[in-house]
Amino acid sequence: MRTSLKALAAGLAFVSTAASAQEADAPDVTITGTVALVSDYRFRGVSQSDKDPAIQGGVTVNHSSGLYGGFWASNLAGWGTFGGPNLETDIILGYKREIAEGATIDVGVTYYMYPGGADTTDFFEPYVKLSGTAGPVALTAGVAYAPKQEALGRWYRTGAEFGTGVPSDPGDKEDNIYVFGDAASALPGTPFTLKAHIGYSDGNPGLGPNGTSIAPTGSYLDWALGIDTTWKNLTFGVLYVDTDIKRADRLPLLPNFGTVATGASISDAAIVFSIGAAF
Repeated sequence: MRTSLKALAAGLAFVSTAASAQEADAPDVTITGTVALVSDYRFRGVSQSDKDPAIQGGVTVNHSSGLYGGFWASNLAGWGTFGGPNLETDIILGYKREIAEGATIDVGVTYYMYPGGADTTDFFEPYVKLSGTAGPVALTAGVAYAPKQEALGRWYRTGAEFGTGVPSDPGDKEDNIYVFGDAASALPGTPFTLKAHIGYSDGNPGLGPNGTSIAPTGSYLDWALGIDTTWKNLTFGVLYVDTDIKRADRLPLLPNFGTVATGASISDAAIVFSIGAAF
């Protein structure tokens, strides 16, 4: 799962189901899963699916001790040259526990993989999240820090340079930090929940070895506002997503940082619709 924005865009409510019967002294294990269709896969405000729909899903195994692990996957398109089946698969390991009444800490790491894709595209990113409530509002604050790795390096300074296939700084390694906050509140007397997100990315300006970057303009803000509702095990969501990436900042990165067909912005404002099922 790619940070809290992904959870917002998918608009999913995780529902736990007990694992098969255990012996009395066996660990308490539950398994949760989701599958969703979204009109656009936005990662930290930037489209990863060329502004087209994406199918996403994942499974998480939770232990009563607070340990958890799982995977999440989505199709990709347009942004860079991931190659292979243009698929992202995230492996997540973490530990979550209550540290005070109504306050929870969640520490873990996400490993982003692109199966069958270009070399040096995979990278890992540890994270820390604190969650709590303020009256009827659920709040989360977090930071994800990816240490220096080739997948995050500034191999190419521009999209035109990437087009030549000759990087100006091959093997370069850069790091990235992402700080974010989320809020959610049920609307009294209705089946709807309001959600909000803001995030700040700071990393390499330019393009990595596969022609992408998780902070392509060096630093930028992303935000989202949305509403969702559930019916049985289905969740329906609408999300407004935007960034402060300016046209002048993204032009040097073209044609990479634009849609395949027209080069239009993949970081501008968008309305994302989603329908998901939990099991």
